[in-house]
Amino acid sequence: MEFTNFETVAIRTQLAQTAHHEHAAPVFLTSSFTFDSAEEGGLIFQGKKEGNLYSRFTNPNNAELVEKLKTMELVEDGITTASGMAAVYTVLASLLKSGDHIVACKSIFGNSKYILNNILPNMGIDVTYVAIHDQEAWEQAVQKNTKLLFLETPANPTLETADMTFLGKLCKAHDIIFAVDNCFATPYLQQPRKFGADIIIHSATKYIDGQGRVLGGAVLGDQQYISKCFDFVRRTGAALSPFNAWVLSKSLETLAVRMDRHCSNAQKLAEFLEQHPNIDFVNYPHLKSNPKYDIAKKQMSQGGGLVGCQVNGGQARGSRFLNALTLHSLTANLGDTRSIATHPASTTHSKLSSEEQLAINITPGYLRFSVGLEHIDDIIRDIDTALQVSST
Repeated sequence: MEFTNFETVAIRTQLAQTAHHEHAAPVFLTSSFTFDSAEEGGLIFQGKKEGNLYSRFTNPNNAELVEKLKTMELVEDGITTASGMAAVYTVLASLLKSGDHIVACKSIFGNSKYILNNILPNMGIDVTYVAIHDQEAWEQAVQKNTKLLFLETPANPTLETADMTFLGKLCKAHDIIFAVDNCFATPYLQQPRKFGADIIIHSATKYIDGQGRVLGGAVLGDQQYISKCFDFVRRTGAALSPFNAWVLSKSLETLAVRMDRHCSNAQKLAEFLEQHPNIDFVNYPHLKSNPKYDIAKKQMSQGGGLVGCQVNGGQARGSRFLNALTLHSLTANLGDTRSIATHPASTTHSKLSSEEQLAINITPGYLRFSVGLEHIDDIIRDIDTALQVSST
């Protein structure tokens, strides 16, 4: 029987049972695999017969994870990587060459921007940055040698929403690879393929794991692109460990129920903060006051588990606020069961200059909340108390 509903795919897409009739898929903690004969080994190495060779290439646990993710993202194929940043770099390094040009959103993760600014130019690859909502600028940025358009939506950490329908059509018109980092939304809330994306990238470390345990990444998309990404990972070694793949595959079984709670809590927190006198503004895709609310509603089934806001008083007030929190963890991670508060200017986007931060609306007092699964009353009480304490 073929399953199409998200929750069932997440739970029932599984490796075939071994002779031991295990209910949960086993972990294949092996670096290599044996062959029935010398001839079989040769055929597998030549790609003329399917089979596992070496866990840097393929592993049953990684294959199960890919099968789930590619089904969820409505694409042909996928690969797993050691981390989300390994996934980003794999896409850029394997699909581009010297002389190529990238158009990228200004609002992307600091480390992704580091690759574009500091590594790719040494490889002869140029980049043009565009404000996420400036459609005219996106069109004008396209050059004859533009090969790839890269963005995050919702963007990190401002949670701005890109119009993927417009960008998908733009890429198709100019024969450009459309790559979307879908980490913040997850395939449960948003499927970029529906809007023309060729490549979907995930930091599985975040919501796919959901409990802050392991690192992992994934690249999903058309087979013609994934085959190049696979060859790159196979030879450069940014492979996901079988154990981490097993953890992530099991975590996908609860992604839907976890995201429902994350989104419900985040929506309530965003609405609370929007009315708070100590908050200048709130960023959340599904707030009706959001200028791109209609686009976010079209692309995302719910608003996600992240909320951004600016605390009155700048960085000094923001620091006092963070230090006054008792329930929230202070860390740069996100997507955990536990609520997290982050100051992007000094952590996740600290590699950017002050000017670069302000250009993408990261102010000194801007905070990002990864809203966890605790009771919403406790989350709000902790934030409200910290706001009061930090005001003195």
